[in-house]
Amino acid sequence: MAIALGVVLLAAAPAAAEDWRVATELNGVDFAGLSAAQNAKALHALRNLDCSCTCGMKVAECRVLDPPCSYSRGMAGVVVAAVKAGKTESAAVAEAKASKFGAAAAPKILEDPVPIPTLGSPATGPDNARITLVEFSDFQCPYCVKAVEEINLTLKAYPNDVRLIFKQYPLDKHSAAAISAAAALAAHAQGKFWPMHDVLFANRQKLGRTAILEWAKGLGLDMRRFTADLDSPAIRKAVQRDISDGDKAGVEGTPTVFVNGRRYNGDLAPAAMKTVIEGEFKRLASVKPKK
Repeated sequence: MAIALGVVLLAAAPAAAEDWRVATELNGVDFAGLSAAQNAKALHALRNLDCSCTCGMKVAECRVLDPPCSYSRGMAGVVVAAVKAGKTESAAVAEAKASKFGAAAAPKILEDPVPIPTLGSPATGPDNARITLVEFSDFQCPYCVKAVEEINLTLKAYPNDVRLIFKQYPLDKHSAAAISAAAALAAHAQGKFWPMHDVLFANRQKLGRTAILEWAKGLGLDMRRFTADLDSPAIRKAVQRDISDGDKAGVEGTPTVFVNGRRYNGDLAPAAMKTVIEGEFKRLASVKPKK
């Protein structure tokens, strides 16, 4: 059985990804007072300057796709001010990189624990496992698919100590994510979540109602019940409840992983996960039991 998991990464929609390359107005960036030449210079700099928040986007791109980002907003402000003061483009870029917005603080590998409701959620691994992974995932997310093998290797390496709980977090930008999440939970109602999970991830580019019904039939599900559940208010509420749980826990994209309730901000390669898991074993061993 393959399990999906991964770091938090967001794939920009193709249309939006193009907008920032030609946009002359950027969220939260004031170009007032610049001459036409200065405006062009500032825009060129922002379209080529890497955002410092580790999102992997250019500053202009980040201003379009992630308006709340304080780093791209701050860097853009520094660039515009420098250009307005008569600085060259390279000097403006250097000032932005040297400013307080030029380097984001590295996130902790494991953040502080947060409560995450998991009652009734699909799970695999022993109930008494020392490590519980909670994953918020989207069946149409390419990053979730790529992480399947990595997390599966980790589960195999710790068969008695690691448990995985799967939570739905379909993204609006993925047209088939919501129905796929509903299909997974409808299969879960018949004890076939993980077989459906594997089929959905294996066919990420073919997701859709017709295909899902064929896969459900192939898995031997009661089709009358499955079809009714697929469109039921109860399943829709269950998916929305998972999304709400993710929002409250600070999930911003898929996949997002929590280790014993602590958000994990690292690589999912088996070697990296081993370091985190072994560290968690030591932490648990050092905790004195309450009397």
